[in-house]
Amino acid sequence: MSDKSIVLPRPGKASPGVVPHTVQAPSEDAFVATFGSLLPQASYLQTPNGKAAYYELLPSSTPTDHEGPISRVLFVHGVQTPAIGLQPLANALSSRFPLAHCVLVDLWGHGLTETPVVPHEPAIFHGLLVALMEQLGWGNAHLVGYSFGGSTTATFAAAFPERVASMVLVAPAGLLRAANFTELERTYLRGGEGLEDQARAWILEFLEGGQLVIPSDWRERVDRGEVVAEAVRDWQMKEHEGHAASVVGIFRDGGVMDKHAGFAEAAQKGIKSLCILGELDNLCTVQDLHDVGLHNVAVVPQVGHGVVRQRVPEVAGLIEDFWNQL
Repeated sequence: MSDKSIVLPRPGKASPGVVPHTVQAPSEDAFVATFGSLLPQASYLQTPNGKAAYYELLPSSTPTDHEGPISRVLFVHGVQTPAIGLQPLANALSSRFPLAHCVLVDLWGHGLTETPVVPHEPAIFHGLLVALMEQLGWGNAHLVGYSFGGSTTATFAAAFPERVASMVLVAPAGLLRAANFTELERTYLRGGEGLEDQARAWILEFLEGGQLVIPSDWRERVDRGEVVAEAVRDWQMKEHEGHAASVVGIFRDGGVMDKHAGFAEAAQKGIKSLCILGELDNLCTVQDLHDVGLHNVAVVPQVGHGVVRQRVPEVAGLIEDFWNQL
């Protein structure tokens, strides 16, 4: 069971020079027994912060003299739902770009990746992406980031522009403003002794848009090859001892809020970019993106934050058109 008593240190509070303790992730066998083999078999990456899982969709065609520009693609998921949440989009793009080597990664505290007991600042996620690209032998890649993964991708592009061949931000987090929360909510963001249980409950409810509701037919849907994100989130809360702590740490310190300067810096690097929003999503608006200098924005009508899974053909088509123009 997830140990909800784990509280991660905050930025500036960790002891320098101390090797971080890590909370183990569940086994791949346990995950596959519940959700099937939609993803390829996991590979693992050992870093100073802990062990992380990633999944490779290898090229299905042999390059020719007319090889297109898309050969390496890295998918960066959001908070709560791990790499499997981007599997439908990754599969769609892999089939449209058969020369591409596509990789999905479970971020810290998600899926089969451990929770390092360190502040969950953007830098530890940037470090994971760099370490993964080095293990793969990639100098750079086309990044596709969703929600928190969109914020991570933007700030990664600002910090490591040479690593980013292009970036697609789908329903990106990062442009919420903490100042717009109530005083009580800002107290939860700051945290402290005696507040952690209430803070965790509020953060999880905020991210879920209410209480987590698992569809009653989720097992049948999984058996049909669907990704039921609510069931995956519930499984992680129960089976990944560090997951809840990572979710809270990411929401507080990982880049979900107030990353306007990082987005603006990424926009100034000259990296080709596409942003895709759901029309009904209130996490990020077209104006928010324009304000930080990102002007290539597409809006998918009549869908909210779940656009990345609920409108896979439309999202894949927009990315295909963008990549074909590079």
